[in-house]
Amino acid sequence: MGLRYELLGCSLHGHALVGTDAATVRPQDAVVVREEPGGLRWHRCLRCDAWEPRGAPATPARETVPGPDEIDVPLRGRPLRDRYVLRLIALDRALHVVGLGLLGAAVLLFASYRGTWGPVAGQIVAVLQGTLGGPVGHGGPTLLVEVERAFAVPSTTLYWLAAALLAYAALEAVEAVGLWHARRWAEYLTFVATTVLLAPEIWELTHGPTPTKIIALVINVAVVAYLLVAKRLFGLRGGGRAEQAERDHDTGWPAVERTAPDVARPAAR
Repeated sequence: MGLRYELLGCSLHGHALVGTDAATVRPQDAVVVREEPGGLRWHRCLRCDAWEPRGAPATPARETVPGPDEIDVPLRGRPLRDRYVLRLIALDRALHVVGLGLLGAAVLLFASYRGTWGPVAGQIVAVLQGTLGGPVGHGGPTLLVEVERAFAVPSTTLYWLAAALLAYAALEAVEAVGLWHARRWAEYLTFVATTVLLAPEIWELTHGPTPTKIIALVINVAVVAYLLVAKRLFGLRGGGRAEQAERDHDTGWPAVERTAPDVARPAAR
């Protein structure tokens, strides 16, 4: 049995019950509320379809159970699944925003103050290498050489690098906000931006695979596959019309009515 996102939603927000404050339960309310002869009521969760036993309210706030036009049905089915998956991707993009923003700010600071930091950095590296018993480089350039190379990079190059990092952080922020609110344009933007990065990520793996690089590649491939197949981008599997039809099928009162049990007495869960 696969993951039921409705159960996850109810565990986070509680069951979505209606009519708990109604004085009277009518026969036409059986889709969401049923009353036994002894007065015990069974309320159906509009999200996960579980039935919850409740007694009649001591002080009713309304006379009857709300009708279909008064009920705000929560997301369920595939639209609810998409909300959780898209928000998970949005959180991943938010982490990218923080990392890229900090890196871009660090490059800007380095470009602005490296003239002051140069002598101090050289002294610190010299102390470190002396403490560790010699040059630190593991067979390659020593740490001191690497620091000298960094300080030799032209300021213009550093400013362009910082601008690129901050611009990409802004792009990731736009993706995160759009995905959090399930905007179709954000799905396309995320697909294109992520696909563009796959080639350099694969190239990086061929020149020195690390667990971090492998995990990043797997996550991005999964994001691309999900957006392309599950969200039907670029007309795949019927495109946007099929995606909207799928969403309409699982959204609103018709979905609740279609999945209502026919038994006279619901079983407790």
